[in-house]
Amino acid sequence: MTKNIIGFDAKRIVRNGTGLGSYGRTLVNDLSQRQDMELRLYAPDKGRDELRNQIVERPNVRFCYPSPPTFNFQLSTFNFQRSFWRMKGIVADLRRDGVQLYHGLTGELPIGIRASGIRSVVTVHDLIFLRHPEFYHWVDTKIYAWKFRQMLREADHIIAISECTKRDILYYADVDESRISVIYQSFAPRFGAPVSDEQCRVVRSTYALPERFVLNVGSIEARKNVLQAVQALPLLPADLSLVIVGRHTPYTDRVMRYVHDHHLEHRVRVLHNVSADHLPVIYQMAETFVYPSVYEGFGIPIIEAISSGLPVVACTGSCLEEAGGPDSIYVRPGDVEAMTDAIRRSLSGAEGRSQRIEASKKYIRRFGGCDVAGQVAAIYQRLL
Repeated sequence: MTKNIIGFDAKRIVRNGTGLGSYGRTLVNDLSQRQDMELRLYAPDKGRDELRNQIVERPNVRFCYPSPPTFNFQLSTFNFQRSFWRMKGIVADLRRDGVQLYHGLTGELPIGIRASGIRSVVTVHDLIFLRHPEFYHWVDTKIYAWKFRQMLREADHIIAISECTKRDILYYADVDESRISVIYQSFAPRFGAPVSDEQCRVVRSTYALPERFVLNVGSIEARKNVLQAVQALPLLPADLSLVIVGRHTPYTDRVMRYVHDHHLEHRVRVLHNVSADHLPVIYQMAETFVYPSVYEGFGIPIIEAISSGLPVVACTGSCLEEAGGPDSIYVRPGDVEAMTDAIRRSLSGAEGRSQRIEASKKYIRRFGGCDVAGQVAAIYQRLL
């Protein structure tokens, strides 16, 4: 059987524990089960071992890295070299390796890929830097906007991860709608898989988890708005805590100052660099999941939470209703009173809680991994 050689931008696959990284790892693992593809994962470095090792070892999957420098570089120069390789130099490697189609998994494509004759697909997760530039440094918004325009010139086809993201692309770009397909994200099967009492004991001990807690997962940044959940805590049962899992940012310090000023240290636990094996266990130990983000392209942690048997409280205004479905509870960003009430309605023993959980589980079946991979593969085949 003749196999198509597909290349992927794997930077986030080996570096990001959640979000963009989860999207790439899940998609590649699903696609690698097909017998008609050779998958080449191009990353500027090996990243984190525990993330790279989540890619299932199969004969048709291989990581590819830029050649190391032949003489001594300062670290800053070496980092620039890797960035330039990903932005443009990678095209020569793709041609050398016989790649027929390249998939930019995180909204970017290398300069010159269209001129090289290699077909390209790009996944756009969100355009928050255009919709809400107040959450970014102005220099970053300029860079992201340039990359967006560059990607539009190079891409043969665009995958939007939600109808919300597709609407944003059409609003901010003069692009033919036929070039865009909406394909929702899938979630890794380890979320929702049974966990043992011993696993729970080990994880609780490792992270000093409280007995009862509401969970939040995602980068701890202003746009994610986890402070709204912290502000709700004093109005909730005194034995209920909030566990926040995510990458540290300056916003984390702002949240923790609020925690300190309001004497909530004993009720807020912040965890960084959580093991990929431990995260699904933490989900299943939680009582409720809260995701108060102001704006998202999709919100994969919501699906992971529902798969893990949790009710979800999220915010209105973007695509979170698409991810969580009609049986999750949504409140306006900034409305602490409404969030408090929604969390209270989602705690163990609350009326209608179990029914909402089961209905939400049925809703997220549409995001099953094999179907997502099949839709993506169909786009590859059409382009090739």
